[in-house]
Amino acid sequence: MEEFPPLVMRAQALARQLGFPLTRQEAGYAGPSASLPGVGRFLALLAAGCIGGRIGELGTGVGIGAAWIASAMPASCMLITAEIDQQRATAARELLAEDPRVEVITGDAVTIISSRGPFDLLFSDGGWRADADLVSLLRIGGRIVNDDLTPHKALPPDSPFLTNDPKRRLFFGDPRLISTEVVLPDLQNSLLVGTRTS
Repeated sequence: MEEFPPLVMRAQALARQLGFPLTRQEAGYAGPSASLPGVGRFLALLAAGCIGGRIGELGTGVGIGAAWIASAMPASCMLITAEIDQQRATAARELLAEDPRVEVITGDAVTIISSRGPFDLLFSDGGWRADADLVSLLRIGGRIVNDDLTPHKALPPDSPFLTNDPKRRLFFGDPRLISTEVVLPDLQNSLLVGTRTS
């Protein structure tokens, strides 16, 4: 059985209490949903190496992704997470209130995060616009992660994302990034990760 950090378990319970979907399937693939455990573990892995650094999250939801990050990041690291929905931001702020390394801000994620960088790690979790230059918010060597994708090979033949996917275009079309797609163990979900090289 998978083990979860206590803060993550509290965040999941909060999501259930508020009716916030824990999976893309629960959200009907249309609305916001929580970070899956495989994504959370991947974020925790990256956050653990962010010594003395700054992490940004675009789209807090109720704080599940932030809980994974905060549970793993070193004491010298800071997490700034932005959520546009007032109710979700308030819930996440209360969840994370005991951790002085975490700041939950209400408002447009791209606008808020843009003035707070550069970042060593940026988790773009639904709160971004296709026209936003997120790569410029990273330090050289900084990483950007985006989840809520269907693996490219699992897309149906008529999917518009086979030829026109703004997320993949950001990660694989920007010459400042070296990127890859990571397929989660369920083979139905994937995430993109890129490292800024220039």
